Amino acid sequence: MTEVRGTVSALDGDHALVRITGEGCGRCHEPGGCGGGHLTQAFCSSPKIYRVLNSREAKPGEEVVVIIRDRTLFRSAIAGYGLPLFGLFLGAVLGLEFGEVGSMIGAGCGLLMAFCVQKRKQDIFLGPDSEPRIK
Repeated sequence: MTEVRGTVSALDGDHALVRITGEGCGRCHEPGGCGGGHLTQAFCSSPKIYRVLNSREAKPGEEVVVIIRDRTLFRSAIAGYGLPLFGLFLGAVLGLEFGEVGSMIGAGCGLLMAFCVQKRKQDIFLGPDSEPRIK
């Protein structure tokens, strides 16, 4: 499981809005760390606030640890990267029947279809217990 520290900034029903204070898993400088925290800093300088399940009933201002199952990270990477690539290549191959232009149009349509499937059916990829929660 991946654990990230944060502070509850507000409540929203049975969820909490958590401002993440740490970057990633905290293993950026250790051997085997991926350095993903440094990559996200380069592209996102605004505060990171996430809506997570408030299973512990934390109050605003309280420091918490948010946990995410490892398989959730893997599945969301497959859904976010693998499915669009699959749609792109499948559309391109099917479009080859109509020549080079057909292949390009097919690739675009396949990519668009993959994004639509991903948006509507994200619970299929992630599973029922994939929601981040407060430890």
